[in-house]
Amino acid sequence: MNQASEGADSAPQHRYTAELAGQIEQRWQDYWSDHGTYHAPNPVGPLADESDSGSSVPSDKLFVQDMFPYPSGAGLHVGHPLGFIATDVFARYHRMIGRNVLHTMGFDAFGLPAEQYAVQTGQHPRKTTEENMQTYLRQIRRLGLGHDERRRISTIDPDYYKWTQWIFLQIFNSWYDEKAGKARPIVDLETEYAQDKRRTPDGRNWCELTRAEQLEIIDSHRLVYISEAPVNWCPGLGTVLSNEEVTADGRSERGNFPVFRRSLRQWMMRITAYADRLVDDLDLLDWPEKVKSMQRNWIGRSHGARVSFDSGDKKIEVFTTRPDTLFGATYLVIAPEHPLVDELTAPTWPEGVDARWTGEAATPAEAIAAYRNAASRKSELDRQENKEKTGVFTGSYAVNPADGREIPIFVADYVLMGYGTGAIMAVPGQDTRDWEFAEKFGLEIIRTVQPTDGFDGKAFTGDGPAVNSGFLDGMGVDEAKQTMIGWLEEHGHGRGTVQYKLRDWLFSRQRYWGEPFPVVYDEDGQVHALPDSMLPVELPEVADYSPVTFDPEDKDSTPSSPLARATDWVEVELDLGDGKKTYRRDINTMPNWAGSCWYQLRYLDPTNPDVFVAPENEAYWVGPRPAEHGVDDPGGTDLYVGGVEHAVLHLLYSRFWHKVLFDLGHVSSKEPYRKLFNQGYVQAYAYTDSRGVYVQADQVEERDGKFFFGDEEVKQEYGKMGKSLKNVVTPDQMSADYGADTFRFYEMSMGPLDVSRPWATKDVVGAHRFLQRLWRLVVDEETGDLRVSNVDAKDEDRKQLHKTIAGVREDYAELRFNTAGAKLIELNNYVTKTYGSAEATPRELVEPLVLMLAPLAPHLAEELWKRLSHADSLVHGPFPVVDEKYLVEDTAEYPIQVNGKVRSRITVAADADKNAVQAAALADEKIAALVGDGTPRKVIVVPGRLVNIVL
Repeated sequence: MNQASEGADSAPQHRYTAELAGQIEQRWQDYWSDHGTYHAPNPVGPLADESDSGSSVPSDKLFVQDMFPYPSGAGLHVGHPLGFIATDVFARYHRMIGRNVLHTMGFDAFGLPAEQYAVQTGQHPRKTTEENMQTYLRQIRRLGLGHDERRRISTIDPDYYKWTQWIFLQIFNSWYDEKAGKARPIVDLETEYAQDKRRTPDGRNWCELTRAEQLEIIDSHRLVYISEAPVNWCPGLGTVLSNEEVTADGRSERGNFPVFRRSLRQWMMRITAYADRLVDDLDLLDWPEKVKSMQRNWIGRSHGARVSFDSGDKKIEVFTTRPDTLFGATYLVIAPEHPLVDELTAPTWPEGVDARWTGEAATPAEAIAAYRNAASRKSELDRQENKEKTGVFTGSYAVNPADGREIPIFVADYVLMGYGTGAIMAVPGQDTRDWEFAEKFGLEIIRTVQPTDGFDGKAFTGDGPAVNSGFLDGMGVDEAKQTMIGWLEEHGHGRGTVQYKLRDWLFSRQRYWGEPFPVVYDEDGQVHALPDSMLPVELPEVADYSPVTFDPEDKDSTPSSPLARATDWVEVELDLGDGKKTYRRDINTMPNWAGSCWYQLRYLDPTNPDVFVAPENEAYWVGPRPAEHGVDDPGGTDLYVGGVEHAVLHLLYSRFWHKVLFDLGHVSSKEPYRKLFNQGYVQAYAYTDSRGVYVQADQVEERDGKFFFGDEEVKQEYGKMGKSLKNVVTPDQMSADYGADTFRFYEMSMGPLDVSRPWATKDVVGAHRFLQRLWRLVVDEETGDLRVSNVDAKDEDRKQLHKTIAGVREDYAELRFNTAGAKLIELNNYVTKTYGSAEATPRELVEPLVLMLAPLAPHLAEELWKRLSHADSLVHGPFPVVDEKYLVEDTAEYPIQVNGKVRSRITVAADADKNAVQAAALADEKIAALVGDGTPRKVIVVPGRLVNIVL
């Protein structure tokens, strides 16, 4: 039996118990839903103000957003709602102070788990997903979250993904004008070519090109394009996997099948065109610095040079951030996927080649084929982090342009095609990875930077004067870089440039459960964008949701999506303006990132059939603030809360889509999310028995500092809450045992919102007892009558009250919900101690306390507010306002230090001057005894702080 219900049979009839809490909560949730309490009016359209007043929407608005949840079949555990409750508290506070608050929630509902379940059971992913959504909605409704339910969206609804497809086409039909620094419609580019304002690659006039040649040029500029791209191909699963789905040893996370790196024709998004803006505009955002750093590192903007190395008639271009070290380049390394690997592979080994370089193969071709096959089984992460350097000599040499030396060319998997040019100049004297490789293969090491005195390591990566570097000797690193870049450009061996780690976004998935692409292909393979009138392109029904699988070792097999089976859907007859023709649909689907790239905009106008968001609604909710808030305000959601695990990809992709929409004039805001807050995690203790097997955590008892499962002592560990650790606690269970308000209050009081914390069910009872004590201030437990009077509170009471109001208002505004709760507990304890035994509590103390509690425990607050004879809901306020006169202290306490140690304390009038404070301190009985008949050498009075006496 839970502690909230224990002894309920003998408890007073009107005590606040879990059972009563449940009744109250259900009643108020129904009331809010029936009355549209949380409806936030729009300036225009279907969700505009429904009242008869005809008044315009309030100018003071707030858009609060949670990161898009995926409706898992497992439902919620108590860690999941942490951020949801926090945004609800924040939204409720601002709603109470008079702001028009938009807060809702939808579902990122396309995803692999539902498709995998469909493969196993044959049940349509939509059915599985919609059932999961209903479970999810039931759970979050039980928590009393104040969402505008009219605005709920789901990425799997055709009315939603119609606009996802529409945005895809906006990006597809755009190009990035580097001169203008923005995206422009693709028709503008074709007009520039047609008017000879832009030259074709081979210099011919536009009119001299065939239409196919013209389209090839235009397509090469699009922000969405088809390209051969390296992917993680898993024949055993029959699908391409994301990097996150591949284990460190190059196998699929699901099924443990081999995964191979290979190139496939895929849709790509040219996010690299926005690399500089994605970096620079981070300065406009109110985001955690940690997240900004993660995005900067992911984009990886670095300044350096491209250097060309000759190898016979071939040129190998490398990017380096340290052109000053060129004299120390003693070998080149190219990635296994580099397009020049075959051409650089010599027919035979050079005479006298080091045996360590050959991989024990008879010829370079054999060695490289075996090495490339092994490399294809590794993930990029494993290749980057693997400390054991491997590689094989191509049999060819290149010329170092700095001094004309011949240096060997190796293939090694620690170099990736995804960064730079897929080739590096190896400078072992200044790079740790290159040093390790050079040591293993017996390659020359030349230092080009003088190490600092006392350095006894290997590769020196610090600053210092150039050495062994010809005309650079003696220069510092920065000067040497610029000098070498100038020399390279002068002699035609390279140029200064900026490089990025960011790669274009692979946007295809060989899966069923995703958004279809709104394009078709003609008989020549040319892509045609569908007109808006043909959207949405809906997913067809298929009998088998599984991709075509192959022999797990057949790396040359070709992916085939489940959509290929829907032949009547794939082959389609359409009239795209030049008569009916037969076209072929794309059988891939968009990645699950697509729907979450823009969902904040659809929340603003979710039922609009004509546009994805009306300009007036977008400008109102997320447009840039007026100039007085900052000239460079980027606009966007006022508060976005979610886990730091989405710090890079989701946020980066969403920013990219938003910037394209901004460039094309579809939105007024430059960024999707003005302010970001990352909540911590709720973690939990788990317990293992002597076999190392997890036991049910809720059945473990603590005795004398040890833990027992029945009679067996078990070991406690701390980790993530989950089924496998048998330590899951659900919000449903907590709401049933204590009430949703108790659960909300406890979860918010566990610690600062951005810090992870351990869950302890036994501590929830403390939050429940607080709410019971507050209930007793208002309601007589025996009779159920109101025990509140209209007598005036004392000035001392008012000081305590207004001190709390000031602190709680600040805490709510700054997301410090744990300290807001602590202040309410302190005030409640004060009022209980002062009036708990009296016949009634002063109304002027009780009502503000109930109102301040409302964001944290809304159901209980509503119930008490009604019992206090208020006809209207308190959701829209009022929220207590501070009376400043009660914050002024009449007296001040001073600690008195004697020779640096506090020896006593005095209380004096708050406006006492220094002389009065000093006299009171010296007159204090304890201090007088210490001073005796002598005279202090010095008395220092720090106003309002302390008195320091030096004897």
